[in-house]
Amino acid sequence: MVHAYILIQTEVGKAASVANAVRNTTGVTEAEDVTGPYDVIVRAEADSVDDLGKLVVARIQAVEGITRTLTCPVVHL
Repeated sequence: MVHAYILIQTEVGKAASVANAVRNTTGVTEAEDVTGPYDVIVRAEADSVDDLGKLVVARIQAVEGITRTLTCPVVHL
């Protein structure tokens, strides 16, 4: 299982609606509105890195109001 944090920038005023939409996406375990350079932070999980990429590109980035994402896979050192 691969876990990642996905940092999302949204259009002005869209953070709450983006967080709500992303929260209902299969593979997303948490989605929170935050302040700072990013507007929403998502915790997601997938069976593989390829599946994580598909989740981000095909499902999360398709949500209206998202302008940019940054995916940060969790590593165990």
